[in-house]
Amino acid sequence: MSKQVTTVSEEGYESTTDIGDFSVDIDPGGESAPDTLESLLAAYGACYVPALRVGAKQRDVGDLGKLELSITGDLNDDDKLAAIQFDISAEADVSEADAQPAIDRAFELCKVHDALKTDLHAETTFDGGAF
Repeated sequence: MSKQVTTVSEEGYESTTDIGDFSVDIDPGGESAPDTLESLLAAYGACYVPALRVGAKQRDVGDLGKLELSITGDLNDDDKLAAIQFDISAEADVSEADAQPAIDRAFELCKVHDALKTDLHAETTFDGGAF
């Protein structure tokens, strides 16, 4: 099994990525659309939230109710991600200590978290004169 998306840039730095029946615009400068790192952080959050819900069930933490995940990506001097912080707010009255097993399990379940490993690198081919 594999996943397939197609990214097209007509000119400049902006691009549109087709994901199934959906299109997502990304602008590395962040002027006309989310930038690339914001898009990565959004995908990370969208993956982590359901993983946290599943982790809470698996670790007997219970239903967390409404969740809000505030994600901060700290940048280094080269404007690359140096650190990521999740600030999790839950409707359920659960202490951080009691939620920790679910938090840890969610990282194990989150596929975007797993994809951020340093040994994952895209293999490439190049076809000049294609258009």
